[in-house]
Amino acid sequence: MALARSGLRAGPQPHAGPGFAELFGALPVAVLLIGPDGRIAQANPACELMLNHSESAMVGQPCDAVLLPPEGYAERRDGHGFSAFDIEIEAVRGPRLRVDFVESPIADRPGWRIVTLHHAPHARRVAQGADRTAGARAAVGAAAMLAHEIKNPLSGIRGAAQLLASSGEDRELTGLITTEVDRIVALIDRMEDFTDTRPLKLAPTNVYPLLDHARKVALAGFARGMVIEERFDPSLPPVMIDPDAFQQVMLNLLKNAAEALGGLAQPRITLATAYRHGMSMSTGPGRPRQPLPIEILVIDNGPGAPEDIAEHLFEPFVSGKPEGKGLGLPLVEKLVRDQGGIIQYAREQDREREHVTVFRILLPRAA
Repeated sequence: MALARSGLRAGPQPHAGPGFAELFGALPVAVLLIGPDGRIAQANPACELMLNHSESAMVGQPCDAVLLPPEGYAERRDGHGFSAFDIEIEAVRGPRLRVDFVESPIADRPGWRIVTLHHAPHARRVAQGADRTAGARAAVGAAAMLAHEIKNPLSGIRGAAQLLASSGEDRELTGLITTEVDRIVALIDRMEDFTDTRPLKLAPTNVYPLLDHARKVALAGFARGMVIEERFDPSLPPVMIDPDAFQQVMLNLLKNAAEALGGLAQPRITLATAYRHGMSMSTGPGRPRQPLPIEILVIDNGPGAPEDIAEHLFEPFVSGKPEGKGLGLPLVEKLVRDQGGIIQYAREQDREREHVTVFRILLPRAA
């Protein structure tokens, strides 16, 4: 691999260690090096395999003569890079591919940039929303009506149980009736949250006080004794969200993570933020891609969701926990979607190559 063609060279390498060329060639991710003139300077073997094109044939060619860029690429490039996830691209000499496309500028090398192509991971689950079709919307409406109608007789049952208790009847039995009625009412309240169609009050918001509050609430309650690390981008701009809804989302995700870590010797949750230049995704089938550069992550080192339900985590009444109701994550997905964003579930490797569970929220920035 002729590094001299690109004008980019690695510094001195230890005699016993591999050089830049060996490392570049061994990368398992497809990588293209693009020069200031927009032409390909280098391609690694993984890229040759993915694009069905030899490096010698690619070098010197305009990038779009080898790989057709993602939709909207030219309009959304801002000099800081470009990202598009889970998209289809077309190689001129190969098949259509489903990949994550990430372009990054090279520091101190004006005009030079790196393009990486990752096969879109099968482990990623993107919530598409429970009410995207007429049938699903009708089901949500029916659930709302059912919740309202069930509450009326439950109220009567609870009142009758209290009357029996006050008249000296079996207090243990009447207490059991009251407790079970309250439990059902609480479940219905959660169903009504899920079916609430009122628009949220979106406003430009600094997310860091909200994240700090959610972390403190978690550590004082359901995550007591656990570690919640922070990995924040300090330059994150204001986000267009509803503060109350966002707080509810974060508490739900932190509680979900804490419950997944039960019994682990070293439970760890990480809250992370990042600004993804050029990030765009469709928020639903048939919808155009839109900028969603604000990334918020809730990461835990638990075992993740059972594989047989991972595709359905954001659907109502699906839960991997024996006592779970399957309403927490659908409500999270609804609230994120109502704020113009999306949420993803994935199993990934962290910096220490440990497998972790990741809930990734992508949101629009405030104008």
